[in-house]
Amino acid sequence: MRLWRETGAVLYQWSMTTLSGRETAKQRQVRERLEALIAAMVPGEPLPAERDLARELGVARMTLRRAIDAMVSESRLVRRHGSGTFVAASKVTQRLSATSFSADMRARGLRPGGHTVFSRESPAGVVLSAVLGIPPNSPVLHVRRLRMADDIPMALEDLHVPCDLVPGLKGEDLEDKSFYEVLTQRFGHAIVSGTQTVEPCLTEPDVAELLEVDPGAPAFCFERTSRIEGARVVEFVRSVYRGDRYRIVVDIFPA
Repeated sequence: MRLWRETGAVLYQWSMTTLSGRETAKQRQVRERLEALIAAMVPGEPLPAERDLARELGVARMTLRRAIDAMVSESRLVRRHGSGTFVAASKVTQRLSATSFSADMRARGLRPGGHTVFSRESPAGVVLSAVLGIPPNSPVLHVRRLRMADDIPMALEDLHVPCDLVPGLKGEDLEDKSFYEVLTQRFGHAIVSGTQTVEPCLTEPDVAELLEVDPGAPAFCFERTSRIEGARVVEFVRSVYRGDRYRIVVDIFPA
């Protein structure tokens, strides 16, 4: 499956390069005028209707549509079925590191936020007990949170924490707060290490509704386990990040 994805990405890049190589002078002109237009617009602002925009630019609607398609594929524009085409928001860049969502957003000049969708306590069960390193009947706090940046939904997070490490913690205690900050300030635990995986995914309908994207929209799925002193696992988190607002940067070094 991974090989297919990588091969598909290469073929897609090749096809886009090939198409751009055949770009006509008229298409280049249309693209340049579109770029000038969206440069003066704010993220989320709609483009004029294609009919009106084609008439203003003096081109056929098909020529205009091809230019818009190219900019949609580059995530510079976003199509919303039944609503129109809008200027895309710039993507947040994430380096893979042991930092909280809130700290990462603040470092990028964005205002972090978090809304608790629900919270509940239940026995760990077989799967979570293996991940968290606790007996299957141990109580675990499950908090689902919608994470936001400047009031725009960015990710849907499912947090699982052994209750004995955070006695008395409730879902509402994490409203608009960083779990790592609460963990340190209230319970005296600091994250010392962790393991994180990332893979592409498609948003399920219930997740898409909360993230305000179309069902099936591309996204990133992060799964992370974090450890405190004594190598005790303090959390298992599964987060779905919007693919249109997020990108990942990995620093690499010679072996």
